[in-house]
Amino acid sequence: MSDTSSRLRIVWIYPDLLSTYGDQGNVLILRRRAELRGIPTETVHVHSSDAVPVEGDVYLLGGGEDRPQILAAERLRADGGLKRAAERGAAVFAVCAGYQIIGETYGDDAANPLPGVGILDVRSNRGQTRAVGEIVADVDPALGVGRITGFENHQGRTAIGPSARPLSTTVKGIGNDDATEGAYQGQILGTYLHGPALPRNPALADLLLRWRVGQIPPLQPSWGETLHEERLAAALR
Repeated sequence: MSDTSSRLRIVWIYPDLLSTYGDQGNVLILRRRAELRGIPTETVHVHSSDAVPVEGDVYLLGGGEDRPQILAAERLRADGGLKRAAERGAAVFAVCAGYQIIGETYGDDAANPLPGVGILDVRSNRGQTRAVGEIVADVDPALGVGRITGFENHQGRTAIGPSARPLSTTVKGIGNDDATEGAYQGQILGTYLHGPALPRNPALADLLLRWRVGQIPPLQPSWGETLHEERLAAALR
């Protein structure tokens, strides 16, 4: 956890620009699953007019429309706090528009390439068709997460560079390119999954916790695991 605090510091970046489809639920479930294990937490909401603190443990970014996405990328690049936090080993979990802008480049609504924050070796552009609907994917076995599910609504197509790895292979849906979904590099993870992703996939939340606090005890199955199984079964009908 943070060198300056005994609490797990969860940083929610730009909720005024990047928070579509209830992505703040990712913050809530991460905090809840930490506290159920006796891990004290602190949640910091960073608006686009604020500086991004460097001394966080887990940084979360949600989805957004085209113009807010551009504004968020510009401000994050100018601020530099997120990049410095990633360089010092913080975990980053970014969804949809947030996923695209933490990469090297992403496309605007006219398919022009724009610079991203550059903490994940991916490059995104606009595809010919929009990906909308349920998505199911099998996570890289090295991460110990299993099968994940979510909702996608984007026109992005994302190519993964040599420094990153695909988060998962798609079973249903489009994801990055109709073959893989998301990407990760060290403790930086991006995905197109809304839902929100962490409430629908508690094992993903636990992965972020393990990255920051080490081994964690299992929890008794509850509504999160039930929701995961229900949505998975519905998506594969």
